[in-house]
Amino acid sequence: MVNFARRTITAGIGAAAVLGPLAVRAQGTKPDIVIAGAQPLTGLFSFAGVASDLGLAEYCNWRNANGGVLGHKLKYVSEDTSYKVDVGVPVVKKMMAEYKPSFFFVDGTGLGKATARDLIEAGTVMVTSTSCAQALVDPVSMPHYFSTGPTYPLMQEILMEYIASTAKGSAKKPTVAYVYSELEFGREGIPAGKARAEKLGLPIVAEIVTKPAGVDVSGEVAKLRRAKPDFVIFQGYVLAPIPEFIRQMREAGLTSQVVGTTYSMDIPTYQAIGALGEKWTGLFPYRYAYDKEATMARTMREQITKAKPDLKDISIFTIQAWLSGMIFAEIAERCIKAGKPLNLANMKVALESIKNWDSGGLIGLPVDLSLHRIATGRMYSYNAGTKQMDPISDWIQV
Repeated sequence: MVNFARRTITAGIGAAAVLGPLAVRAQGTKPDIVIAGAQPLTGLFSFAGVASDLGLAEYCNWRNANGGVLGHKLKYVSEDTSYKVDVGVPVVKKMMAEYKPSFFFVDGTGLGKATARDLIEAGTVMVTSTSCAQALVDPVSMPHYFSTGPTYPLMQEILMEYIASTAKGSAKKPTVAYVYSELEFGREGIPAGKARAEKLGLPIVAEIVTKPAGVDVSGEVAKLRRAKPDFVIFQGYVLAPIPEFIRQMREAGLTSQVVGTTYSMDIPTYQAIGALGEKWTGLFPYRYAYDKEATMARTMREQITKAKPDLKDISIFTIQAWLSGMIFAEIAERCIKAGKPLNLANMKVALESIKNWDSGGLIGLPVDLSLHRIATGRMYSYNAGTKQMDPISDWIQV
């Protein structure tokens, strides 16, 4: 049985450092490149942490089986944070001291902010996480951090571009309502979405803020009924209370198209909403693992199926973590080819040089990380026949 509280994935043994903070390997061999994960492997968000852990571990296993990074093996180590900042901070400090990683995947916005100063001052590590918070994606004040997709504001801008595109040839602009949680995850992208909507001439006819859970939605549905929006955007939720909103909206006679973004686009969410007979639609920055067009989606699917033959579905958190591993490896490769040690200054230069990069099709446009984020996404809609999400737009870049 796998112990998810502490995990180490590596090939080989160690004894002589060569490039900066790389782990030590046997004399005459190339040193390991260490990737650390501080993940919620237990607790409320363990579904995300375990899936992310799997993605990083299996990317490292696959990459090592295919020569590593210019002959350097990737060593993945992870420990549990339970998605608690007071647990995660000492975990990160301990792992930095014990493993001296060059790359770190932390569990979200809170831990990303809480550890930023120490990790920047260390000057030896590049960081990403599940968080798409704009506060973390700042090449000047957060030189060590990058996002593997659009920030929350960029997600909303992409959504508005899609909604505007549905009205081509029509004099009437679609009307939009926002429903979002009071969490930062819910609030952060809304001003940018509203600004883009104004630019595109899309009327925002309702704006509803709720608690993230335990919400009585009847009063809020009444507001939507009065506003009669063409689109209702849900932001800041993974699942609840979206299905209850939709159920009551339909009972009230509303036919609005319901729309979400990245973290409400995972399998449990779209299948739960699909079970209501709804055509859930939303923005997703990647191809799903079952996509047959992308070579890297197929590679990932084959590797993870081999490691976890009983796993039915591959989570978006696994896809995101696999892509994070790809980017870590690309940064390391660019530094090594340039003869530069893996320190923050050199890795930041390498990160910002990633332009027109092929992700193996996980993202449908060439990737540009020069601003520490990937400003692209594609719209998907639920297919009741296949119980999967089908693309309904081209890739949109803002």
